[in-house]
Amino acid sequence: MASLRNAQRQARRAWNLLHVDAPGARRVAERVLASNPDDAGALGWAQLVIGMHTLLYSTAAEAETELRAAERSFLRARDRAGLILARAQIARARWRQGHFQQALSLALPLRDEGLSVLRHEQRAMLLNTIAGCFSAYGDSAQAFAYMYEALRDAGPRRGRGFDTVLHCNLSHELMQIGDYEEALRHVAQGLDRCRGLDNQRLTSVLLINRVACLTELGRAEEALADVATLRQMPATEAGRGRIEPGFETLAIAALRAGDRALGQTLLAEAEADGPPRLPDHRLERVSAQALLALAQGRPRRAVDALLPLEAAAADDEVEGQSLRIRGQFFDVLSQAWQALRRPGPAVLALRAWQDLHRRQAQLASQARYQAAALQTELTRLQHRLDEKEAEKRATERARGALVAINEELNRRVREVQSLQEALRQQATQDPLTGLFNRRHLNDTLPQLHALALREGQPLALVIIDLDHFKRVNDRHGHAAGDQLLSAFGELLATHSRRSDVACRYGGEEFCLLMPRTDAAAARRKAQALLREWRAARLVSDGQVIDGLSFSAGAADTWLAPGSPDALLKAADDALLAAKRAGRNRVGTAAQAAASAMSP
Repeated sequence: MASLRNAQRQARRAWNLLHVDAPGARRVAERVLASNPDDAGALGWAQLVIGMHTLLYSTAAEAETELRAAERSFLRARDRAGLILARAQIARARWRQGHFQQALSLALPLRDEGLSVLRHEQRAMLLNTIAGCFSAYGDSAQAFAYMYEALRDAGPRRGRGFDTVLHCNLSHELMQIGDYEEALRHVAQGLDRCRGLDNQRLTSVLLINRVACLTELGRAEEALADVATLRQMPATEAGRGRIEPGFETLAIAALRAGDRALGQTLLAEAEADGPPRLPDHRLERVSAQALLALAQGRPRRAVDALLPLEAAAADDEVEGQSLRIRGQFFDVLSQAWQALRRPGPAVLALRAWQDLHRRQAQLASQARYQAAALQTELTRLQHRLDEKEAEKRATERARGALVAINEELNRRVREVQSLQEALRQQATQDPLTGLFNRRHLNDTLPQLHALALREGQPLALVIIDLDHFKRVNDRHGHAAGDQLLSAFGELLATHSRRSDVACRYGGEEFCLLMPRTDAAAARRKAQALLREWRAARLVSDGQVIDGLSFSAGAADTWLAPGSPDALLKAADDALLAAKRAGRNRVGTAAQAAASAMSP
């Protein structure tokens, strides 16, 4: 009995470590198997851990063998939670091998029972698998709905590291709809979480996503550091693993950055890894080959590499081909035709790229409005609930159906709330600093201004401009500038009251709204922030950035009671006066007015 309990405890420990310490999880699972436990449930959890680890670091076919063994053990143990998870991972292994329709047909029937049986990160894994199947079909709207719901279930406190997987997958999906800036934000969050995990596979995929985002944004040179990091990772469980190493993505980044030798080396590594496993990988491979040929001054060879796949790239019926990768293909094809001085085919390829780009934008719109679609579905479910309510007194069967519909309604409400909250934050938050954006300021200022006048209480507004910000960008690069903005945003958020509204006003300017506060108190608050900022020292790529300062202007509704615009102008005038006085100081509207009146 004691050995059975120990096997169960160790199997659960392996599961809990799966994303936190991937090598450690496998070692614990292998010890469980070596002990040959009589408990089929413990055996199933250990086999599931090994199967999922294999899916991360080896091939999908090898992983499926392990996952099928886990499925058989869970059937013997009558463990429904384990069985659902094993079958979800089998579906994941199927779509990793290119069997997208089969994967979706395996995963979707697990949803309803899984949502009632599974909890936290287990439930999130099921939802993530379903999201992956929809993503493979190019249905980003459904994919986002499931991913955001999964992220809610697998937060940092209870997700056992699985929230990092979701940040990784969300960044990938955001790339598919062309929202590269938001994708980079999720990459940054995922990499930050990876610092507390021992899971090099996740780190490598996040870095590959960042390389792709930077390349699409025309900043391939910035991606070369990540390319170097990825090349140093071995193709083992101590590194990136063997599944989807992303050599084609890295090669395209190197070639776009003008490093032909590195691009050629990466392309050779891609070809040595064997034929592409998925349709997107095939298009990326030939796009990289064509870019290399163009860099070598051989445009005919570039065209010859691309033409055999042109029809497939234009075919909407090919499963597993994303709009982004197809657009990349036609972009390269257009360049190749231009290099051959063939404007006719070049224009046709460019039109194909434009059409795919337009459809990508439409896909983004569909994803953003998925909450509205789900709300419509909720209305239909509510009508069904009302109909069943009338039948409630007739039979026990009607009562059971009502309970089922009510559970479905509650689940849909949670899905809508989760997605609406995610979309609301995207609309009102600045992704770099985490503060509110100017749109939120424009919505909030008139309300607080009217409340201040109605209550007879002051509302202070402070505009802050970081001194010599352009000098930081010029000397240390835009990444250092972004780090500086993020650090100041964190300082502002940390020292704000719950009632204050801190916003990024634009560029290096910030705005702080302080209810029930006059300009003098706001000035003292800004001066305290200035002292903190002067003492700050940032390190970017080994270089220390210090000597920081800002200029600020404070005003309040007692000094500028007319309108929100008048309050903004008064604070802005005070800021300009502070700059004229030599920067590195905080002025008020009263000081600015006195200065303007002096001879």
